Amino acid sequence: MTVTPNTVTQHNPSTIGTDSLFGYHGRALVVDLGTGAAEFQIIPEAVLRAYIGGTGLGAWLLYQHCPNGAEPMGPENPLIFVTSPLVGSRLTTSSKFAVVTKSPLTGFIGDSLSSSFMATELKRCGFDALVIKGACNRPTLLKIENGEIALLDATDLSGKSTSETEKSVKERLGRRFRVACIGPAGESLVRFASIRSDGGRQAGRTGVGAVMGAKGLKAIAVRGSAPVPVANPEALNRIGQDLSRRSLGPATEKYRTLGTMANVEVFSRLGALPTRNFQSSTFQSAAAIGGERFQSDHLVKNAHCANCTIGCAHVMKTRDGGKQTSGRMEYESAFALGSLLGISDPNTVLRASVLCDELGMDTISAGATLAWAAESAAAGLFDDDTDSEGIAPQFGDGESVLRALQAIAIRQGLGDLLAEGSKIASERVGGGSQAWAMHVKGLEMPGYEPRSLQTMALALAVSTRGACHNRSSAYEADFSDQVDRFSADRARGKITAAGEDHSALMDSLVWCKFLRKAFDDFYAESAVVLSHVTGWEVTSEELSLAGERINNLKKLFNIREGWQRADDSLPRRILTEKLSDGPGEGVGLNKNDLNLMIDAYYEARDWNQDGTIPTSKLDALGLDFESLSGAGA
Repeated sequence: MTVTPNTVTQHNPSTIGTDSLFGYHGRALVVDLGTGAAEFQIIPEAVLRAYIGGTGLGAWLLYQHCPNGAEPMGPENPLIFVTSPLVGSRLTTSSKFAVVTKSPLTGFIGDSLSSSFMATELKRCGFDALVIKGACNRPTLLKIENGEIALLDATDLSGKSTSETEKSVKERLGRRFRVACIGPAGESLVRFASIRSDGGRQAGRTGVGAVMGAKGLKAIAVRGSAPVPVANPEALNRIGQDLSRRSLGPATEKYRTLGTMANVEVFSRLGALPTRNFQSSTFQSAAAIGGERFQSDHLVKNAHCANCTIGCAHVMKTRDGGKQTSGRMEYESAFALGSLLGISDPNTVLRASVLCDELGMDTISAGATLAWAAESAAAGLFDDDTDSEGIAPQFGDGESVLRALQAIAIRQGLGDLLAEGSKIASERVGGGSQAWAMHVKGLEMPGYEPRSLQTMALALAVSTRGACHNRSSAYEADFSDQVDRFSADRARGKITAAGEDHSALMDSLVWCKFLRKAFDDFYAESAVVLSHVTGWEVTSEELSLAGERINNLKKLFNIREGWQRADDSLPRRILTEKLSDGPGEGVGLNKNDLNLMIDAYYEARDWNQDGTIPTSKLDALGLDFESLSGAGA
């Protein structure tokens, strides 16, 4: 059943939930787009303490609300927005939310984070999470204002870019509303579509925008006034002042000056910059698209995310005499739309990045899918029927890349195939092209060359959401003196598991990853912060266990949805071809070496040899049926 827009449901958030909680409301708002019904789900305090918020609480809610075997773009797959106990505290970098769903790229858990005032406004609406089920039969705007939920007709927003959509919604409802929306790519069900909020911030990875589009949901607008008191505001204020001071120290200097764009030239020198679809590890024109060049020739200003003192975002503009384009630039976009495609013109890279944001699609998956297409075109795999309109991109040809991005967003010609992502596209085209489809579990590879960063190689292979650099930060070990980054050994297993658990906690509290080195003792200091927010007596050991529990729950969801050990692997190119250039020239990573590290990783996690989780481990972490369903918690 689908619902006609203009349905309104009213609730009084002050009368529902757990009034005794600090830092939380103790409830999720569950909205069914198919019926127009909305209700609050009580989240027991024990669950909040076990999974915290962000991606952790999102994984718990997904396990409950997503039926086993649900089609990712079917109405039964929930789209879940989750805040955290730190949201609203005004602690630096804490205004983030997670979007969690079953990914249309991987068929496994998909999650994406965004730093945005959308997070604080969601929480001020009187709930800790928003669970969206069902689907509408026409473009719809979900409006949430405190206790009033309305489904409004959004037909007039169809086809609009993300910035146009956000502008139109605010003109319609008022400037104080915060908006999350999709662009044409989400409407066209591009499997790597993103969700935009707050002037351009993107929840980019795993295809969350495609799930939103499949629900007929063009935008969400929220406005709230519900207070969320903390247990010890004076102590929290003192900690906040100290953290803000540390956030402006040497640990974050890189992000405040050149930003993540500094990685382009550094990674190229280290032989870790994927180039021309991972055929090379260095890019001859790295300086042309690197941080220093963008900083000197294209910088407009530095920008801050919501409640952030670091200011890592760098707004750039084109300067080539063509139609001027401006927007944020960061490393992953520069890699995916630059070196990976052999593009050396910074103006083209910036235009491609902004175009992805406006169309509403992940720059990493977009660039990697185009790189697969460019190599496939060079191999003669696209005939006149497949690419009758000449959409296939070419390495080094910026105009062909821009055309192809437009075609993907509206599924025009070959763009219809590329909108499926590199895994599905390569399976359909065949011709050996699966060997150069650079993905793990269906999620395209980020800008880290695994053969010269072999701890990162393991992390990419075993990550529950597919090829991901942000759910373990394993590259830090490779860039340290802990390991030889060009060789495989069993030590990587424990390093990767510990990195995943650390990241899971950061993504659940939610802290920004760029703040991580400003802590002297991350677990101990986070325990003190959470204690002052909630009034609980939290220990560092409890938080360490929570990170482990969250990663095991994500894996448990994937196992339920059909995961097998063979899914923990890397692209065929990485396991069969050696590096051809850079410091690691002649270095490779074969399947035996990868399996050696995977065995050690499973052992470090106390898992079975096939990667499944034994009952004893589930019991030790409290991952039983009752805890997952919320019963008795």
